[in-house]
Amino acid sequence: MNRKTTGLVFAAAFLSAALAAQQPATPAASQAGQAAQTTPAPQTAAPAGEEQTDVGAPTIKLTVNEVNLIFTVTDKHGRYNPNLQQSDFALLDDSKAPAKVKSFHQQINLPLRVGILIDTSTSIRSRFQFEQQSANEFFLEMLKSKNDRAFVMGFDSTATVTQDWTNNIDGLETGVNRLRPGGGTAVYDAVYTACRDKLLDVSRGQEPTRKAIILLSDGEDNVSHAYLDEAIKECQRAETIIYAISTNWTPSRGKGDQKLTQMAKDTGGQVFFPPTVEEVSNSFHDIEEELRSQYALTYTPADFKMDGSFRTIYLFCNDRHYQVRARKGYFAPRQ
Repeated sequence: MNRKTTGLVFAAAFLSAALAAQQPATPAASQAGQAAQTTPAPQTAAPAGEEQTDVGAPTIKLTVNEVNLIFTVTDKHGRYNPNLQQSDFALLDDSKAPAKVKSFHQQINLPLRVGILIDTSTSIRSRFQFEQQSANEFFLEMLKSKNDRAFVMGFDSTATVTQDWTNNIDGLETGVNRLRPGGGTAVYDAVYTACRDKLLDVSRGQEPTRKAIILLSDGEDNVSHAYLDEAIKECQRAETIIYAISTNWTPSRGKGDQKLTQMAKDTGGQVFFPPTVEEVSNSFHDIEEELRSQYALTYTPADFKMDGSFRTIYLFCNDRHYQVRARKGYFAPRQ
């Protein structure tokens, strides 16, 4: 076991002992400094016949009992730090130190799989054009690798995919421009459907990707069949991060904003509250910066069981000046 791997496992073992003394159950989020948590990523492979990785991207092959964590580190001012070492972190999977750490990468360049989900309900009609323009700018700036893919989904009372997986910028822009506002708002149904139909990959042993949803909405759901917790769990099964951009321009934060915050937090993402519709593009730029500043950690959990259970992940930086943002856990596959 090399020095970096030993450092991470020993730090996790020390953390496990400390937590056991303080809290006999599972590690809580009330530790000093923010302890964001994480989920695995047996991620989606690129479509058949297409190259899996870009030049310079780490090549990682996952076996069925390996977990790939994608996470971000910021300081107390929200500035990204993509230059930390493996020994700077401590990790617990299901309250136990990992059995083995396979790889650790900074500023990863794994293939990106991102879905843009745009609220097209009647309530956003006045600001819809700005949202479309910002989404198109994001595609132009972010999808620069030939191995990246995106899709476009609009939703009111139902969700509609106007452009399936592609890296063709013109096709994605056409998909965004096809969207038309009108109808109710089924946020949870849209997130659930996007994860189930587009981002969930039940296969293991594939080369991982980074999977994300960018959700533009005020979060005010009024017609969904799925519940909020069901949408979040489906994201965790699909190992997908949600970045939510609120379209509520009022100074006060409503219930919809609270729901957006919960979805982002529970999946390892974050929510943005641009003060005006003209500043939506700034939120997209912030998401671009985060996607370029991520880490990837691949490890084998201790006492791993293929029973379909939810396994919590507790990841933190030893230097408490830094905060880790990652998913809260993952669902183990079933035999």
